[in-house]
Amino acid sequence: MASSGAEPQILVQYLVLRKDLSQAPFSWPAGALVAQACHAATAALHLHRDHPHTTAYLRELGRMRKVVLEAPDETTLKELAETLQQKNIDHMLWLEQPENIATCIALRPYPKEEVNQYLKKFRLFK
Repeated sequence: MASSGAEPQILVQYLVLRKDLSQAPFSWPAGALVAQACHAATAALHLHRDHPHTTAYLRELGRMRKVVLEAPDETTLKELAETLQQKNIDHMLWLEQPENIATCIALRPYPKEEVNQYLKKFRLFK
């Protein structure tokens, strides 16, 4: 059987998590940081559930790709959120309650080439 030659589009959900929350004076445990990323990712998927990229991403649960990047602090995270909004990049800025602390940004699933330019200054979360 001949292949159509068309590769399925690779979709990635990017998350940008605040690194400073893992350090003093915050010193949040790893589980709390993971929860923030999970909240943001789930919220972004829910908010953009009807977008064709999101439906395609959720159709193949075993092939989901997520990339977690780090922002050094809250100011940087909020600046990124503003840039994404100006560029019409669908995302969710997660605010931990009741403190109202910005902790993580999650984009809806995107082809990486569509959003890399806005995320290239952020490195993988360690």
